Amino acid sequence: MQKIKILLVDDEENFVKTLTERMRMRNLGPEVALNGEQALTMVDDKLPDVIVLDLKMPGIDGLEVLRRVKSVYPQVQVIILTGHGSDKDEQEARRLGAFEYLQKPVDIRKLTSVIKKAYKSKFEDTMTAGAFAEAGDVNTAKDILESNKKSEQRD
Repeated sequence: MQKIKILLVDDEENFVKTLTERMRMRNLGPEVALNGEQALTMVDDKLPDVIVLDLKMPGIDGLEVLRRVKSVYPQVQVIILTGHGSDKDEQEARRLGAFEYLQKPVDIRKLTSVIKKAYKSKFEDTMTAGAFAEAGDVNTAKDILESNKKSEQRD
């Protein structure tokens, strides 16, 4: 499997350090952002495949980061990982396009599995484009492929 470009976004430095070490032991080396502003800059610069995103952060919170990322880069998969979320937060995150919503503490095996599933689902868009084209909706197929092409050009 190709190396997954992961961005881990959380303002709790000790948590980020520990989670990063545990992910590296599983050959998943994430980039790290400690706040929403830094995350948005890193998304523009490095365009990750998967973002693991905390909700409650000072400044730009996780839901706003999710909203902005999905509006510009819909192919980026976002996993919410929070210790302070509510049912309302989960509903909003899913409405905005979150791939998964997980609560802290999370089992590292479960998180790793969800990251890999999110990465694989990114490529299902290409197959979806083919289905739209076969059904005669060429414009939607072109939109999907164009979005994927922009993503690849940034890599």
